[in-house]
Amino acid sequence: MSFFEEIAAALDQDGIESRVHDDTMFVPITSDLEIQFVEIDALMPAANVYIAAADVDEDDEDFEAVLVSVVFSVADAASTVARHVATDQVVTVLRDLLEGTDERIGDLEFFQDTVNANLVRAEVGENSELQVLVEVVGETPTAAVEFLTVGSQQDDLLDEVIDEFWESDAEATLSDEDKQRLFGGADVVDEVLDLGSFTDFDRLFDVLSLAADQAEDWEEQLLPFDDEEFDEPDVYDLYGEDDYDDEDEDEDDLDVEDVVDDLELVDVDEDEDAGVQDER
Repeated sequence: MSFFEEIAAALDQDGIESRVHDDTMFVPITSDLEIQFVEIDALMPAANVYIAAADVDEDDEDFEAVLVSVVFSVADAASTVARHVATDQVVTVLRDLLEGTDERIGDLEFFQDTVNANLVRAEVGENSELQVLVEVVGETPTAAVEFLTVGSQQDDLLDEVIDEFWESDAEATLSDEDKQRLFGGADVVDEVLDLGSFTDFDRLFDVLSLAADQAEDWEEQLLPFDDEEFDEPDVYDLYGEDDYDDEDEDEDDLDVEDVVDDLELVDVDEDEDAGVQDER
């Protein structure tokens, strides 16, 4: 079997279609996007991997194929296709969340995080938000969901920074650093409830719908844990080690003068040839 025939057989086992024309294999990812394998060495074997718009003739001015990698085995080729398929699924899920295409999340307005493009957030309840991180884990598109209570300390923090600014000798004009501290800081997160990770995106939308309904109840139950409100438990000595410590302390408390007096009662007779004898 040729290199392309082996790749086609491997993809067919995963339910992925492909076609070959001359020295190029075409693998559709979506209706608008496809992967192209162009053989560059039949003996090694090796093939360049391109991402290109589907159903566009090579002579068309809009045709553009972008080289993204090179594969040297059937396993590499199958893995490359799997990653691109998973990435496309991630993009699709993120688009569905942001556009609210599923009626189960019709009451949620997700927006994209300014730092992580794979993270979307939606305000729920009185003072909370849902966060959904959609990314490729291994070769599997996965969505991790968290429920966060945020901002209950935000007003206090903002007041503190403003007071600090006005009490300083700085000029009335806010610097870029001051603006960042006042308005660009991250939300203060009080509590985080992990709702799990999902590879079944139909299940994901069910969970998000439930989370929106339960948001206010979860807010009331997610109370901050204060260590100072709980006394440390008493630790009991099960093996009597503390008793030994007490005895050692009692021995250390012996009067040094009493020991000296006892030693003075001992008279050593240096004239005895047989050795040293004690006399009292």
